[in-house]
Amino acid sequence: MFKAVIGAEKLKDSIESISTLVDEARFRLTPQGLSVKAVDPSNVAMVSFDLARDAFDSFEATEGELGIDLTKLNGVMEMADKSDVIELELDETAHKLIVRMRGLAYTMSLLDPSSIRKEPKVPTLDLPAHIVIRGEDIKRAVKAAEKVSDYMSMGVRGDTFFMEAQGDTDSVLVELKKDQLIELQASDAKSLFSLDYLSDLSKILAKSNEVTIDLGKDFPLKIRIKIAQGHGDVSYMLAPRVESE
Repeated sequence: MFKAVIGAEKLKDSIESISTLVDEARFRLTPQGLSVKAVDPSNVAMVSFDLARDAFDSFEATEGELGIDLTKLNGVMEMADKSDVIELELDETAHKLIVRMRGLAYTMSLLDPSSIRKEPKVPTLDLPAHIVIRGEDIKRAVKAAEKVSDYMSMGVRGDTFFMEAQGDTDSVLVELKKDQLIELQASDAKSLFSLDYLSDLSKILAKSNEVTIDLGKDFPLKIRIKIAQGHGDVSYMLAPRVESE
């Protein structure tokens, strides 16, 4: 059983935070809320998403899973205004999700959860460098890096967090001192990442006033943000590109 009411903006942000990496996902339902863990088809990036029941105006659910085509659901949400209230209801007999808004009812077929890739195990990483930064600063650096390269390194030197891209002829360097960041727990770190992924993630991160980043030396990048007015948590893990000597 699943029946819920939520603001359109919260739901849009939630779906977009997952669909930036995957086109379909298993939504795990509990009486306390819903969650998703998914890895992209190339095994380069992972998303963990949790939305608490208090993000909803009303929420009723029993333990279960919903297989959802995120591309289709994003398309449905394009018909909603930010101020709309969205009603969600599971038709268990027909195995469909009913999405209602302002007199419109869209009945969407669900996917068989067993046909969707299983939840990945989230590795435990103890990364030495910890940064809290504005999402806009990340988006700006990524946009500049895209002009010169397909990759961007992130790291910490002394009391400075840097984002850097090296092209054949041009380069980009963004340096932010500790007093220009929200928080910095400094430890030397540097890893190189694909801008294809960072570009997609930066569109989500740009909406957040606080983005938490954990880094190491040639280790995966961990990024965490709050969404849905603080009622939801999203974390991403991005594998590095290890530079050959």
